[in-house]
This record gives sequence, structure tokens and C-alpha cells, in this order.
Amino acid sequence: MSAGKLLSGLAQHFLLSLKLNFRSTQALVYGYFVPIFFLVAFGSVFRGEIPPLLHQMGQLLTISILGGACFGLPTALVAERERGVWRRYRLLPVPTGSLIASTLLVRLIIVGSAAAIQILLARLVYQTPLPGHSGQIFLAFIFVSFAFLGLGLLVAALANDVPAVQALGQCLFLPMIMIGGVGVPLAVLPDWAQRVAGFMPGRYAVDLLQRCFTDPNGLQGATFSMIALVVIGTAAGGIGLKLFRWESGRRVNRSTFAWMGIALLAWVAVGLAATATGRLDPVQPDAVAYESITEEQIDQITYEGLPGDNELVTRLSPPFKPDKTPERARAFAHQLKTWSLGYAEDPGQAVRNLLSVAAIADIGADLREAEIGRVVFDELRARYEHDQLCHILAWVILRPSDGQVITRVPELRLRRNLSESMVRERSVLYAKKYLGRLLRKLPD
Repeated sequence: MSAGKLLSGLAQHFLLSLKLNFRSTQALVYGYFVPIFFLVAFGSVFRGEIPPLLHQMGQLLTISILGGACFGLPTALVAERERGVWRRYRLLPVPTGSLIASTLLVRLIIVGSAAAIQILLARLVYQTPLPGHSGQIFLAFIFVSFAFLGLGLLVAALANDVPAVQALGQCLFLPMIMIGGVGVPLAVLPDWAQRVAGFMPGRYAVDLLQRCFTDPNGLQGATFSMIALVVIGTAAGGIGLKLFRWESGRRVNRSTFAWMGIALLAWVAVGLAATATGRLDPVQPDAVAYESITEEQIDQITYEGLPGDNELVTRLSPPFKPDKTPERARAFAHQLKTWSLGYAEDPGQAVRNLLSVAAIADIGADLREAEIGRVVFDELRARYEHDQLCHILAWVILRPSDGQVITRVPELRLRRNLSESMVRERSVLYAKKYLGRLLRKLPD
């Protein structure tokens, strides 16, 4: 057969497979309905963040690719095998591997279109920003899809029928969703689960995709995650091709499970390499992330362009002289000392709450706004040691969207309900003013 006829035949097989997939209810459910369902579910939980879903897009896209590759692909392959389609394909005068490659390309297009729809819907419905590295996200998508399509091919080789695909697929899907850093964020998981996640491809998939949304450097520094996905995908895909069954009557044997064990060894190798290189150290939740702020990061914070203390924004009165504190400032300081939210269990969140008070007074143009700004600063210095306070304020500045902010404090006579984004913005400005004074980089 000439090369031209071979390519023409493969193109026709590709178009036919694409058409059949779009006619399949199961393919549409796994390919498009499941990603949209998870988008709505995540949006219901995280829509209060600013901006919504930005820090969850890596998880959402991973779920889309995982569902399409580990359920959609093997379901289609096994259903066609049961109908005798692949037995007939084997009689064609074309390399059988090229037919499998054509099928994988069809699934790649379906998964890619589902991911694109998910990104666009998140933008339209929740105003989630688009990826900051639009070119790199395509590269990340290829790495993640390679790993998961390899796993899907292995599932198709192991499953005797379509119900078995569902069972085997769940054995991959549920662990990665629950303790693999895909459905539940790593920082929320206990330490042991975070370490177990390091042996699963889902953790590295989320890492690659999320970097394209929130990491200023994109995929720079993500080499290990790329290698991990390539190793897992190559092992699973290679063994899936070796064990691929063309006829439904052929059953798995003991040697099949031995080959499956070899594929799982790739997961173990990746996890051990991650452990040896210190990549499986527990991830801190956002509430205590200030402990990871380094002195170098603090030194890199600049203070140019800050509004003056007597300007309209972020007013701050001079230090109170001994025994000459204004009466209304003394009264507010007494109220602040008994304000329960100022004593949150986590110091980082407690500081954010206190900064919110200064920000609310400033945004609401309270007559005491400058004095309240000073009272909050004095209270922070009284409660926390110098180094700890510097790290917490630096965390507020460097991670403005972390933690929670308060938008209304009626118990302190600050009753206006304000925009969360404005409170976060002013909190950062006050944090800079306070940190600059603590480090003696700003005059007080």
C-alpha cells in the first residue's frame, strides 16, 4: 500500500472515530458533562475568593483530562472491542499501532476541547482570569494528557467489558480525587496524605496546569513534574499497548497482572524520587503560609508610591505622645482589645482581621480613620514579636488573596458593608506602611 493511500485511510479512520465519539452518550458525558459539573461544584464553593476559581483551575482541568482519558477512552475502546470492531481493524493492511494512535488523537481533541470550554465558562460565569501563560498551558496540557491517556490505554487492556472499565477507572479516579491533590487541595490534606499524593500523577498534573494560571514564572522550575508524568505515561502506555486485546473473547491471565505491577512501579519510582529530593514535605495551608516567607522576600518588598499619611487614602496619624492619646482613640483601642475576631486562632488570620479594621475605617471615610490606623498598628506591635509580625505583614503583601478579610465591623461602629476587593487592597497598603516602619525603611 502506498504512503498516500495509508495516510488517506488513517485520516478516514480518524474522522470516523471522531464522529462515533460525538454520537456516543457516554463519550459526551465523560468528555463534557463531567467537567462542567465539577466547574459548577467548585464555583459554588470557591466563588467568594478574589478572583474566583483562579487557584483551583489546575484541579478542574486535571479532573477534565482524568475523566476523559481514564473513563472516556477505555470505555470507547472496550465497547468497540466487544462489537468486534478491533478484530476487523486488525485485518486491514495498515500498521495496527497507527490505528491506536489515531484513536488516541481523537480522545486528545475531545479532552482538549472540554478543557477549553471549561476555561471559557469559568471566565464568562465567574470572571476567572485566563491563563497568564497561554502558550505554556498548551505544553502542560500535552504532558498531562500523555500520562492520563497512557493510563486509559492500560485500563482498556485490563478490562474485560465496559462495567469493568468503570470499576478500574474508579480505582484510579477516586484516590486521586480524595487524597491525590486533585479534588481536595494538598494544603487541606493531612501530612500522610500529602506524601501519598507524591506517588500519584494527579499531584504533578495539577502542579503543571496551575503554574500557568498563578505562577509568574510559568513552567519554569516544573521539570520534575514533567518528568514524573512522562515516566508514568510511558510505563502505562507501553504496557497498555503490549497487553492490548483485539478480540473480546480473550481474557487476562496472571502475566497480565505482573505487567500491571510493572506499570505501578513507575508510580513508586516517581514517589521515591520526590521523597529523596525533598519534594514531599507537607504543604502548609494558606492560613499559616506566612511561616514560609523568607527574609530575602521581605527585603525585596518596595515602598515607592505609597500614599502619604495625610492623603485621602490609608491615612495614618503620627505616634501618640505618652499620656496625650486622644479620647476617641483610647476608646477605640479599648474596644479593639476586646474584639473577638482580633484573636483568631491563627496569627496570620488575626492580623488580616485587624488590618481589615483599618481598611474599613479608611474606605468608609470614618472621622477616626487616621487614629484607627495608628491604634491598629500599636495593637499589632503589642501582641506579636517583631520578627513574627514582619513575616505576617510580608505575607499579606505578597499573598493578598490568601486568607479571609472582613468587610463590616458593626461591633466597632464600622457598619458599612464594603467590597472585599477594596478591603484587600487597602489592607495591603496598610501592611506596607506598618512593615516599612518596623524595618525602619519608612519614617514614623
